[in-house]
Amino acid sequence: MKGILIVDHGSRKDEANEMLPQMAELIQRLAGEGVVVRHAHMELSDPDIAEGFADCVSAGATEVIVFPYMLSPGRHSTSDIPRMVAAVARSFPGIAFSVTPAFGLHERLAEVVLERAGVGVNAN
Repeated sequence: MKGILIVDHGSRKDEANEMLPQMAELIQRLAGEGVVVRHAHMELSDPDIAEGFADCVSAGATEVIVFPYMLSPGRHSTSDIPRMVAAVARSFPGIAFSVTPAFGLHERLAEVVLERAGVGVNAN
């Protein structure tokens, strides 16, 4: 079974951390029962990456796909998170893992910006 672990930076402010578990629940609803979806924070808040990875495995994941929940491919998403995940994965022999790119450029993100700005999408 695949597990998806969405990882954000984490914050000292509780209200900043509250959205990630809600997003994990939304992704879980969209993915259905055949996928395990969990969340983690890179730093400053719990659950951390080790806890989130372990939660995926405990829920039956044999492969954990880590998604850096960040807009741009910066140091955290391209270096820090992959390094941290690789270190955690050593404690789980037999569990495959990968780290996806951050959001980056994506047409659907542009559509969200237009929606929030109250501007329609040009059909051209």
